[in-house]
Amino acid sequence: MSDAAAAPTHHTAGPFSRFEWMLAGRYLRSRRRDTFISVISALTLIGVALGVATLIVVMSVMNGFRDELLTKILGLNGHFTAYPIDAKFTDYDQTAMKIEKVNGVLFAIPYVEGQALASGQQESAGVSVRGISAASIDKLKLLKQGAVLGGWDQWDQSKGVAIGQRLAEKLGLTIGDQITIVNPNGANTPFGKTPQIRSYPVNVIFNLGMVEFDSFYVYMPMQQAQSYFKLYEDVLKPGVTPPGPEASDAEIDAAYQRQYQATAIEIFIDNPDNVGAVRDRIQKQVDRPLILYDWQQRNETFFSALQVERVVMFVILSMIILVAAFNIISSLIMLVKDKGSDIAILRTMGATRGSIMRIFSMTGTAIGVGGTLIGLVLGLIVASNAETLRAFVSNLTNVPIFPPEVFFLSSLPSKIDVTEVSVVAGLALGLSFLATLYPAWRAAQYDPVEALRYE
Repeated sequence: MSDAAAAPTHHTAGPFSRFEWMLAGRYLRSRRRDTFISVISALTLIGVALGVATLIVVMSVMNGFRDELLTKILGLNGHFTAYPIDAKFTDYDQTAMKIEKVNGVLFAIPYVEGQALASGQQESAGVSVRGISAASIDKLKLLKQGAVLGGWDQWDQSKGVAIGQRLAEKLGLTIGDQITIVNPNGANTPFGKTPQIRSYPVNVIFNLGMVEFDSFYVYMPMQQAQSYFKLYEDVLKPGVTPPGPEASDAEIDAAYQRQYQATAIEIFIDNPDNVGAVRDRIQKQVDRPLILYDWQQRNETFFSALQVERVVMFVILSMIILVAAFNIISSLIMLVKDKGSDIAILRTMGATRGSIMRIFSMTGTAIGVGGTLIGLVLGLIVASNAETLRAFVSNLTNVPIFPPEVFFLSSLPSKIDVTEVSVVAGLALGLSFLATLYPAWRAAQYDPVEALRYE
């Protein structure tokens, strides 16, 4: 047998071999003399977990807040509001029918609206009185399903009103009680306008889950609201001779017909983000001059502020993960210093610089991966139970958290976005990996002779 055949064959462990994983795992486990480094690593892992969990919870709550507000606002006010130009809006029914034929429009609702003062048994409050028909209520699922007391049966003939639950509590009213509505623009007299005061029974009390609607709106049958706000005019019937000054009331009523008017039309479309294209279609379809005011114009400042707040909160809370990444750097540098002799021995035994770098890089990355996984689980649990946790903490501390008077909504909404959760996890893993590069590179540069000189 030749010397070449008798010579032993040396096998070098490849990248990410079992040997490298074993050493990386051993450096993660605590031993008596490495306790301090292990504690720092554990705190770093907790820092990454808290950063990831906080980002997921905050972004989910802000997503839920935006979506809930959008649903409530657009569920009642519509994506477009069409106001008449010049001529009085007596052809509102025909206009609404033409708008509903436009591609992309779900339905159109004519309504009457005016400001008034509402009085109950306890106090008074400024309200927005809105007249709406029973057919329109059937289309507004949010309002239709929002009744907590009473019902919408025979709404057009009811001669009553519907009020929000918070307004009912403020005025001290319940079903069957009389609410007094005062309109400052009443009848003209020689001494000026006198307020118009009328009382109506409360037939419906609704709760829409949004403070603005539940404490500010009063709904009234369409024709009843038109009469209250005097949105009508008596027009002589075609071909009829005007009655003389001595004509009876019956003759006058027979000669004239009453034309009712609407304030505007709420238009609901299938895609809220497609307002530009639908606007053009409506203007081409309807020959009557209209001013179309969309939801983005109406709430531009509010939703722009929400978007800016989301971006700023994401950037600020990402700093928690960044700080945890710096802790990974510091803990790895201390580990490299402590394992200097081990590195030298490994190098003399044939370990390459790349192998040393991979070992310490895997050690640091493992901290980031563990923290990210724990943070994901914790964040998803908290985000899924945000309202339950808010109620528990609020009851425990007896302090209102997320008060509806300030945030408009009666509960803390939360919506988990898979894309955002993936971005947060990717950010944490990316920063954790980048944080390992410098300490691992320094470990790979160790000179085994210098490291073992004083051992």
